[in-house]
Amino acid sequence: MQTPRLDSPPRPPRTRAALGLAWTLAVCSALLLVLVAAEWRPLIDVDTRIARTTHRWAIERTGLTQAFRVLTDWVWDPWTMRLSCAAVALWLGLRRDAWWTALWLGATVALTALLQQVLKASVGRERPVWPDPVDSAHYAAFPSGHAMTATVVCGLLLWLLRRYGAAPAVRAAALAVAVVSVAGVGLTRVWLGVHWTTDVVAGWVMGALVVCLAVAVHRRWRPDRTPSSGAAPAS
Repeated sequence: MQTPRLDSPPRPPRTRAALGLAWTLAVCSALLLVLVAAEWRPLIDVDTRIARTTHRWAIERTGLTQAFRVLTDWVWDPWTMRLSCAAVALWLGLRRDAWWTALWLGATVALTALLQQVLKASVGRERPVWPDPVDSAHYAAFPSGHAMTATVVCGLLLWLLRRYGAAPAVRAAALAVAVVSVAGVGLTRVWLGVHWTTDVVAGWVMGALVVCLAVAVHRRWRPDRTPSSGAAPAS
């Protein structure tokens, strides 16, 4: 008697959509990496034109430039973002007894910092150089650490709010803050003349990819631990 062939169950639509998004982000990240590393002339020309225009504006609008410096150096600084995640991780562990999720959050943010430094060292892209700079920055340019860190931190925190059943009003407010932060930090880095536009775009795309992969890892290892009202705290 022949044993009937058992087909693997189809993936749910949400899983297929997440996989499709992750593949798209991975392809875009790889494409940006290759084009920047190869110094593809059309891309370099676009970066240069945008940088020259925004630098001229930064010189002319000193008040706005100073405000952007405060935002990028204090509010949206990568260490500010990482400390926010550390506070959330402590809250998850101490108040919700969700130590696995707390460790996952901290590890993802730490690996993001390591990844961006490896990419910077590997590509070795020079930052814009100006005779009259309005700000300065260290290390190589590609990708933007500010943009990548903000994307990862905001993406993970938004996902955790949804997972832990935050009120719709809270989630909407958090989404608005996240959009302003991620978009704003990218704008400030280009405006202040310390990054090329493609550095920021790469930071956004690669950061979104990290979020997708991190969420997939969490779902893989905690597929049946989604918190719900009246249920025990999840890890």
